[in-house]
Amino acid sequence: MKLTRREFNAGGVALLATATLGASARAADGLVANFPEGDEQFALATEAYIYAYPLVTMEMTRRVITNVAEPKGTRAPMGHLIKLRQYPDAKFRDVTAPNADTLYTTAFFDVGDEPWVVSLPDLDDRYALFPMLDGWTTVFDVPGKRTTGTGPQTFVVTGPGWEGTVPNGMTQYKSPTSIVWLLGRIYCSGTPEDYAKVHKLQDEVKLCPLSAWGKNWNAPQGKVDPAIDMKASVRDQVNNMDAIEYFTLFAKLLKRNPPSAADAPLVAKLASMGIVPGQDFDKSKFDPALAKRVPQVGFGRIMTHFKSSGGDIQDVDGWGFTTKTGIYGTNYIQRALITAIGLGANRPQDAVYPTSLKSDTGAIKRVYNGSEKYVLSFKKGLTPPVSGFWSLTMYDADYFFVDNPLNRYSISARQPLKAKADGSIDLLIQHESPGPGLESNWLPAPKGEFILMMRLYWPNESDPSIINGSWTIPPVRRVS
Repeated sequence: MKLTRREFNAGGVALLATATLGASARAADGLVANFPEGDEQFALATEAYIYAYPLVTMEMTRRVITNVAEPKGTRAPMGHLIKLRQYPDAKFRDVTAPNADTLYTTAFFDVGDEPWVVSLPDLDDRYALFPMLDGWTTVFDVPGKRTTGTGPQTFVVTGPGWEGTVPNGMTQYKSPTSIVWLLGRIYCSGTPEDYAKVHKLQDEVKLCPLSAWGKNWNAPQGKVDPAIDMKASVRDQVNNMDAIEYFTLFAKLLKRNPPSAADAPLVAKLASMGIVPGQDFDKSKFDPALAKRVPQVGFGRIMTHFKSSGGDIQDVDGWGFTTKTGIYGTNYIQRALITAIGLGANRPQDAVYPTSLKSDTGAIKRVYNGSEKYVLSFKKGLTPPVSGFWSLTMYDADYFFVDNPLNRYSISARQPLKAKADGSIDLLIQHESPGPGLESNWLPAPKGEFILMMRLYWPNESDPSIINGSWTIPPVRRVS
């Protein structure tokens, strides 16, 4: 499988996937090849562009998602909870690669001036996770079933330098930045009965400033800024900035979203081009002749990492995936790549998203097509090793759900999968029904091309494990 890229956004949350490399990225690849050796400022500015990409993208995402007066759909003002109430169907075209496993409960809030409190209800042993991302896209903590259990819990999220007293009964989570993005996910089977149960849980999630805790507080109405572009994608908005606009915003964001201690060597170098944490961007130290080329080459380098990642992105038996997400250290290029193609990615201990575009059968790998039949076989006892759950989702060539008579868009152990006599399980991937006796194992495909994405929630960390490489997804075989 040739690893390429596509940005897609599911309810404000992009997930890692693979698709066709766009013209802009190919053009940027050419600019990388023509990199002017010996131009030290150009080299440093390109390095700075890659370093800053997550923080700038997170801010632009925050602006778009929160630029509304009241919560509606996938958007809500700062400090308001966004509650996605149901899974989309095959008619849904708002965002690509939709999820049919968990319902999102999300929010942006700012802990720079004071801490915020999040209260979770008793989840009654239901799988859920509530990762929190800082402004640099690092997942700094993950309350939820894997880490803190499913009982009721209240925690306070504090910002950089906060030295107050944590109220009794609360757990403190320290955000390294003022920006915090809560990306809660609650498992839901999708039945009317289960929707009702999850909606009740979503409504019991509470969010407020620490000063309002225990009081009758309602989040204020949002203020709509007409200057914010609500139509163009966030990535297009970021990529269309010239370097001066980009670094001006970056320097502004650094004032409330400081770099980590590990970033000190790079941060020290940035002073020579006018970027100093806590100060405005000094444009006099930057050559304006580089303003257009730096973003082009910087983004080109980011996308080149997708194809030549040095092991950060894996390709095993036709499945492309990464286990280097959520925590990045000084791997700035990987952090920027995941921002570009998978903003909101979990830590691998919480989720891995292998994606496949081509059958691994035969010498010539062919793009999946509904004119043929395929099977994904798990030997007895070797279904995906997870403590949460797993699923296999069907998308058409544009990453949308596929209309089918069962209204089934993914398949997992929540279906009554039938095992064969030897205990193995075959997932049947094809356009036509395999017959009533085998429909429990059928993942309906379109007539034309399609893409498969597996979601592994809470994958094992010890053998067998996709994280340490001791377990791999079997290849999808063509059987016709």
